[in-house]
Amino acid sequence: MIYESEKKGGLARKLLDHMGQITQDRHGNLARANARANLARKGAGQSLAALRGQPVGAGERALVIAAGPSIRRQDTLRKVVENGFEGAIIATESAMRGCLLNGIIPDLVVTLDPHVTRIVRWFGDPALSESALADDDYFRRQEQDEAFASEMRANEEILRLLDEHGRGIKIALASSASDVVVSRVIDCGMDIYWWNPMLDDPDEPESITAGMMAENGWPCVNAGGNVGTAAWMMATEVLEKQTVALTGMDFGYYSDTAYKNTQYYTEAVALVGEDNLDSLFVRFDNPHYDAWFFTDPAYLWYRESFLELVADSDSKTVNCTEGGVLFGPGIDVFTLNEFLTATP
Repeated sequence: MIYESEKKGGLARKLLDHMGQITQDRHGNLARANARANLARKGAGQSLAALRGQPVGAGERALVIAAGPSIRRQDTLRKVVENGFEGAIIATESAMRGCLLNGIIPDLVVTLDPHVTRIVRWFGDPALSESALADDDYFRRQEQDEAFASEMRANEEILRLLDEHGRGIKIALASSASDVVVSRVIDCGMDIYWWNPMLDDPDEPESITAGMMAENGWPCVNAGGNVGTAAWMMATEVLEKQTVALTGMDFGYYSDTAYKNTQYYTEAVALVGEDNLDSLFVRFDNPHYDAWFFTDPAYLWYRESFLELVADSDSKTVNCTEGGVLFGPGIDVFTLNEFLTATP
């Protein structure tokens, strides 16, 4: 039963304290199994520790390119191309296609999610079929990249792009990555740096994270539950950049987005039913842009986790997403053009 007090995001806030455990229950066993399977391919790359402090990108600035809806709505990639950027460009795997189409070659790509069939789509799935598409509308529903509405064509395009440009691109490849993702990364000739995501407290008895680290010897990174935050952590803690700008880090949706076009719509309907979806979405008035956005329990948790992480960071973080719900203490907010044209 959904009570009246929960109609406008109340349930989402109640779930917030449990999202870490929910995520572990959902992904923990699969991530651990993938990590064990990836031990056989340990020699395909090196530890993320080898990347720490390396001169990746010029200077002390980095630009994180994630794949939130603002990337399309704010024409982010065009701005990067027109203004240029000499620092390190760190892209989530979901942003690779857009980057490569615009002639942007990331200095580092980051991948995290253990999903068996979906994540490989960002790299191009050589085995993708029409029947597989019929069983999963995950990409068609969302506005992260409208080209994925024509999924077979988009898949062929990213296959070609990575076959042409992938060799030598550095990738922070989580031990939790699925077999098909790892195979595709190796086939593309990407330069692999292995790491373990922090799935739980490694100091706790029977910790999944501690078990993974003991088995493979790779360092652990607190990714805040998502690949965008993982990319930011790579910039601040691994590459040790002094200033890190964020793009595509919406952690939510524009106010005119239909619920069915949100990332976790299917799970939301399964949890509360179509008629009660308001209880799972929280509205935010972004004071920097005088605009309303909304978010769901997962992204609300990502937001809170990021704010905790940024409070402990020695780097300056600038959100240039130009929308979304990621704002608060420790985060400066500039337009992307302001950041790109500022004197380093």
